[in-house]
Amino acid sequence: MANTASCCDTCTFYIYDDEYECYTCDRDLDEDEMMRFLTDQHYQCPYYRSGDEYRVVRKQM
Repeated sequence: MANTASCCDTCTFYIYDDEYECYTCDRDLDEDEMMRFLTDQHYQCPYYRSGDEYRVVRKQM
């Protein structure tokens, strides 16, 4: 199972870029952060925010 804090597919900042015609991260990682992200299997992105809009609703139920 993938680490939730490094799963870009579920992150709020993972958006579709019309110019590049693909999904990209909206946060600017510096060189060190990008290198850790690409090489470290256990890297936890400090900018990760769950894009699950129904998370709050499930807690209320």
